[in-house]
This record gives sequence, structure tokens and C-alpha cells, in this order.
Amino acid sequence: MKKFAIATLSLLLVAAWAPAQAQSMGDSKSGGKAALCIGCHSIPGYKMAYPVTYSVPLTAGQNAKYIENALQGYKSGERKHPTMRAIASSLSDADMKELAAYYSGATGGKK
Repeated sequence: MKKFAIATLSLLLVAAWAPAQAQSMGDSKSGGKAALCIGCHSIPGYKMAYPVTYSVPLTAGQNAKYIENALQGYKSGERKHPTMRAIASSLSDADMKELAAYYSGATGGKK
């Protein structure tokens, strides 16, 4: 229950911060779902300390199939991270494909 509460709080914090960021990304194809990713996956060198220390990868420019497979792994429970599992569980297969396509084409400020 404690893990669920922390995962829920994490999602609420990201949801409160991310909408303005998603608008600036012009995220019409993924329906604003990319906003869930920005809070953690757009910060170079970001680490998350719960439940253990994770180095959070940047999603911009990642291979689309890798992103899609990772999201499927979190949804199925094959990959372990409570926040990512909660987010991935809310996504349809089509959402995952759209997010993967969006982020594989994003530069994240890189030139």
C-alpha cells in the first residue's frame, strides 16, 4: 500500500507540472500522454531514489521499438518500477506506439 501511495503521489506531481511542458512540445498525436514522461525523462542525469536508486534515461531520440518494448515490460510486470508500472498500465498498445514514435523523433534539445 505504501508503494502504491508513493507511485500515486509521483503521478500527481508529474501531472500537475507536465501539461504546460506538453503544450510546448506540440504533442497533438499522442494526445498529451507525453506529459506523463517529461517530469522524469527530460532531465539529463536525473536519478530517482525510490524504491532503489535508478538512473532515469532520456527518452528523446531513443529507438521507438525499445520504448514500446520497455512500456510493455512495465505494464506486464516484467520490468519492476512502481511508478512506471502505474503509468504503463494506463496506456493502450496504440498509446505506446504513438509515444514511442513521438519520442524517437524528438531531439530533447540536442542538435
